[in-house]
Amino acid sequence: QVQLVESGGGLVQAGDSLRLSCALSGGPMSNYGMGWFRQAPGKEREFVAAINYKGDRTQYEDSVKGRFIISKDNTKNILSLQMNSLKSEDTAVYYCAADSLTPYATADDASWYDDWGQGTQVTVSS
Repeated sequence: QVQLVESGGGLVQAGDSLRLSCALSGGPMSNYGMGWFRQAPGKEREFVAAINYKGDRTQYEDSVKGRFIISKDNTKNILSLQMNSLKSEDTAVYYCAADSLTPYATADDASWYDDWGQGTQVTVSS
């Protein structure tokens, strides 16, 4: 079991950019596939982006393709999500998650992930 701590959330205007970070402790990030999920008020948690253990495979939810970029630095144990051209519908609590069972894959199903951070709020005003 690893610990995950997200940071970088905040209040921005539509069209702005924001970069989220997730620090992993308790193990090497190179052992884990990683993902970002989000949950808006009154809605279920949904997949945003995933990256495999090496960082050479990524997957995105359709609505964020071309706007968001997921990356990881295995030397620093940091997962990032660069969010550009933000829209009001991106408003949610964003969670990072670690997948130890299938790290070579990019998982869009939350049930594949073992460990979760506490979340960071992103609010986009229109």
